[in-house]
Amino acid sequence: MPNYQFSHLDQLEAEAIFVLRETAAQFQNPALLFSGGKDSIVMAWLARKAFWPARMPFPLVHVDTGHNFPETMAYRDEFVGLLAARLIVGSVQESIDAGSVVEEKGPSASRNKLQTVTLLDTIGKHQYDACLGGGRRDEEKARAKERFFSHRDDFGQWDPKNQRPELWNLFNGRMNHGEHFRIFPLSNFTEMDIWMYLKREHIPLPSIYFAHPREVIERNGMLLAVTPFLKPQHHEAVTRRVVRFRTIGDATCTGAVVSTASNIDEVITEVAASRQTERGSRSDDRRSETAMEDRKKEGYF
Repeated sequence: MPNYQFSHLDQLEAEAIFVLRETAAQFQNPALLFSGGKDSIVMAWLARKAFWPARMPFPLVHVDTGHNFPETMAYRDEFVGLLAARLIVGSVQESIDAGSVVEEKGPSASRNKLQTVTLLDTIGKHQYDACLGGGRRDEEKARAKERFFSHRDDFGQWDPKNQRPELWNLFNGRMNHGEHFRIFPLSNFTEMDIWMYLKREHIPLPSIYFAHPREVIERNGMLLAVTPFLKPQHHEAVTRRVVRFRTIGDATCTGAVVSTASNIDEVITEVAASRQTERGSRSDDRRSETAMEDRKKEGYF
């Protein structure tokens, strides 16, 4: 008999596909949260593989802050078409207009935190009982506390001290009315694993993941792109530098890194040498020591 050798990427893929199929089996109306970032791209790609040749049974749900990079929005629409998926969009601007949230003011204002209310409203509107997210345990200490099946109460809140055990790959999706689950199939992937998997599968990516010239300002030790949503203050100099983005989010809080990595092999080499996680380039995570955990407890991704 042939002796098949499974790589660690094969094992991670099999684990993620198992979680995706378990989600489809246990829940009535799940959805896949899609930001247009590399992790949600990999998760959607895995979902297509998990149920091929049938169509992916999850709609893609994008919470649109209204402050996205144009490249991300263009890619989102192209990728949704490639997967023949259904796209549901929740709008932060609509939440602001409805008075559900109040927009932040000041030079460091961001809509990133406002996404929580829009996400919970979107979950309630469509009655999703589970939402698949692209969170990984290596990203940030709050995300390291997540289970594969992460319970949320009827207010959409997360209690990290009251999670269910997951022994022998047994996942407990039981819940009361009004509660839901967040599911994290990529929990055991690392940033390097994501990039290696993207390379292996030849998955297309948004162009801003690769080095390109862009006008930026330096603020609080970070390089932020000059956009219609983020303008320089009088003391901040605008420079044109060759940069790329390690993570994609709201343009007002997603920092760039100086880089010459113009293709996926060069990105992998750069990630291997990096001593900072990709979340280190997000200004919203720097607001406090527990910024991410506080947002997750309130219902954030």
